[in-house]
Amino acid sequence: MTKRYTTPKATALKLLLAVLLMGPLLAACGSDDVAVPYVERPVEELYNDAIATLAEGDDYTIAAQKFEEVERQHPYSVWATKAQLMAAYSYYLNNSYDEAIDALDRFIALHPGSPDIAYAHYLKALSYYEQISDVERDQKMTRLALESLEEIVRRFPETEYARDAGLKIDLTRDHLAGKHMAIGRYYLRRNQYLAAINRFRLVIKDYQTTTHVPEALHRLVEANLALGLASEAQSTAAVLGYNFPGNDWYLDSYALLTGQDLRPEEDKGSWISRTWKSIF
Repeated sequence: MTKRYTTPKATALKLLLAVLLMGPLLAACGSDDVAVPYVERPVEELYNDAIATLAEGDDYTIAAQKFEEVERQHPYSVWATKAQLMAAYSYYLNNSYDEAIDALDRFIALHPGSPDIAYAHYLKALSYYEQISDVERDQKMTRLALESLEEIVRRFPETEYARDAGLKIDLTRDHLAGKHMAIGRYYLRRNQYLAAINRFRLVIKDYQTTTHVPEALHRLVEANLALGLASEAQSTAAVLGYNFPGNDWYLDSYALLTGQDLRPEEDKGSWISRTWKSIF
């Protein structure tokens, strides 16, 4: 799977350490290199063993299993709750995103009042975000990432997670707009102008702060001219030129119009004029 926007896992680790490694340190102990059969052990030993395996970085799945063992053997220990989140983080490091999301959903359901709840939502959002694929592919993960990121901003606005989520929201929305642009271009190349226009209009209405708006306006000029809707094309070019003067897409639109003895000229009754005024 081709990824476009990825998040360095060091960011998640930095925030994890800030959240989870507060409080008393457990007594040091050795770690096992492989999973072992069930043997009842003290919580301190189990937790430190899992931490050591995670730190070694050789097998994050084994680390996750060891954190899960903390909860199995000591479900009512304070360390069981932290081990749940650490197991999710271990799966995340292993790029086992489905397992990470399942573990995080369980943590969120069981511990809604936990001081670590914001981080749990953040790690879940990252698990979706890092699965964002090329715009030619299905964008289910992109939509899920956007929903999760927006929830963080809404529920935890004063946190470091919200600040990072805000940056990623912009990138995620730009990616979704790019998907609509790709579909619109596909229709345009096949002379399916009405279908193309619907996609480009959607970008202008719903993704107006993204980098794709100038091209969407230009493509509308193209499609409208192809349909013989000169007035709509002129109005769209006028809006493009007014808001993005000197932009290459405006220069292309201007060339298209002048090639047909037309000029950018706003028709206040046109769709683009009404829409632009209502959202900008």
